[in-house]
Amino acid sequence: MASYYLLSDGFGFSTVAALGWSSVVPALRTVWGLVSSRSVNGLALLMLVVNVAGLALSAVAGDPRLMMAKDSGVSSVVGIAILLSVRTRRPLMTAGLKPWVTKGSAAGDAAWDRLMAGSERFRRAERRFSAIWGTALLTECVVKVIGAYTVPVDTMVWLGTVLTVVAILAAMVIAGGGCAEPMEKMIAAEVAAGAERAADVDGADGGSVPVGAAAGAAAGAAAGVAS
Repeated sequence: MASYYLLSDGFGFSTVAALGWSSVVPALRTVWGLVSSRSVNGLALLMLVVNVAGLALSAVAGDPRLMMAKDSGVSSVVGIAILLSVRTRRPLMTAGLKPWVTKGSAAGDAAWDRLMAGSERFRRAERRFSAIWGTALLTECVVKVIGAYTVPVDTMVWLGTVLTVVAILAAMVIAGGGCAEPMEKMIAAEVAAGAERAADVDGADGGSVPVGAAAGAAAGAAAGVAS
């Protein structure tokens, strides 16, 4: 949004040119993320494809309203792809969800893997998380396409950003409270159970781990994940 107004009002770019060039920064940011991490993130790669397609279409679209509708239409691919991925073994939003609920700890990652293998409730929450995000993003795109042809272009530039922020906040609140938080609690409980099992094995093998120390370690590990 800032790029659009800077190019159009500050540098005198036409509406079409300002809309097209303002898409360059998000595309470059996505490329940098892929290069710097040196790993393929399915969601980041999808966003890069969407941005490149948007830039390519900007070169042939001469109508500002068509360009704005095109941006929303191309972006809707993200929402659709997320919804389709819900039926796969690894929904697209899992890439961001897993580090959030496990806090990146080895114990949390191991607990995640165990729950994915043995808990249908945990797997449902993972799929539901992506379903909520996909639905929110797709709904936002539909509303923005309608707005592109019913609202003045200059108004729709900032209003489109507001709609995006509202959709993201709604998805964060709904998916966070209904999926991420329960998954965090299940991860914490599984970490504690895993620590207790390890303590029992050590005791059976002749180790000298006091019961109080084992319980304290389990509680500490669980608290680390939950916090």
